[in-house]
Amino acid sequence: MLTFVGMTFELQHNDIHSNARAGMIITGHGRIETPIFMPVGTQGTVKAVHMTELKNDINAPIILGNTYHLYLRPGIELLEKVGGLHKFNSWDRAILTDSGGFQVFSLSENRKLSREGAEFRSHIDGSKHFFTPENVMDIQRSIGADIIMAFDECCPGDADYAYAKKSLELTEHWLGRCIERFSNTEPKYGYEQSLFPIVQGCVYTDLRKRAAENIAGKNADGNAIGGLAVGEPTEKMYEMIEVVNDILPKDKPRYLMGVGTPVNLLEAIGRGVDMFDCIMPTRNGRNGQLFTQYGTINMRNRKWKDDFSPIDPEGYSYVDTLYSKAYLHHLIKVEEILGLQIASIHNLAFYLWLVKEARKHIIADDFTTWKSEMIRQLSNRL
Repeated sequence: MLTFVGMTFELQHNDIHSNARAGMIITGHGRIETPIFMPVGTQGTVKAVHMTELKNDINAPIILGNTYHLYLRPGIELLEKVGGLHKFNSWDRAILTDSGGFQVFSLSENRKLSREGAEFRSHIDGSKHFFTPENVMDIQRSIGADIIMAFDECCPGDADYAYAKKSLELTEHWLGRCIERFSNTEPKYGYEQSLFPIVQGCVYTDLRKRAAENIAGKNADGNAIGGLAVGEPTEKMYEMIEVVNDILPKDKPRYLMGVGTPVNLLEAIGRGVDMFDCIMPTRNGRNGQLFTQYGTINMRNRKWKDDFSPIDPEGYSYVDTLYSKAYLHHLIKVEEILGLQIASIHNLAFYLWLVKEARKHIIADDFTTWKSEMIRQLSNRL
């Protein structure tokens, strides 16, 4: 068992009626109250959103970067030259990096896996590259992430048992090498970094238990749950979260990767998850869909054409009361960039509002009642 000394986590309150938790993560770039949603900044930017808006309006304490994309562009040499991603994109709060395992998984026709690592071709120019557990640790060190993810294979949600077992064996082999490399290297930019292992195992209970038990013994600063929301039924996702969280240490944060809808977040929080990320708020926003506590809005619909009421009177963000539904409808219909920006800011602000409200109700011990009513409202189409 290895001891990691990066971030710290304080479990502050457990809801008395569920497994929902409120906590505090402390990194070299600030404090993060949990549960938390992390905006996805795949290529060093959260699409269509300024860093000042992320900090001052959305108030995100942490964002994501992606190893695969940042490795290809702008490249690790440039990031090292400038002093890491924080300096490059002017973000002075925490950053978590995805190891690139999911992106390599998505390149199924252009990659080859072995015990040594993953050979793949760039989606940009077709050039050949090779990721190993060791160089993925080095790349994330160079990016400068506060939280680094282990290199894993993201198994398809509909994989058969034999494939899922073989995939987990590969991920566990890679994890051992990730830990060894991480333990024998130092941060580059003067602050501590943390490594999160990733629980895989597809939808098979025995594989998920095996993976969680293996990872629970590593004493990492936090642990991630991967390979969900990749094609499996939603109820199966919830079942796997319960299986894993019964085993993962209660005194370490739990990060559910790539999930999901507002309802998914609340259901997972109730099952003991602390951290989330998903491209849905910005991607759906760019397609004209807004999330609100009363349901979703399709801003492309004609019904909003002459609706001059605020985008959302609840005011999760400054854009909600500054602009009308009619104006946003117009911007999206004529494909103006400002429309994509407004919708993205609104959705991210709503997601951050939702997890902050969840935290308040966890501490008040009425999370379950609040969650049931909120899920009913969130399911509406306005």
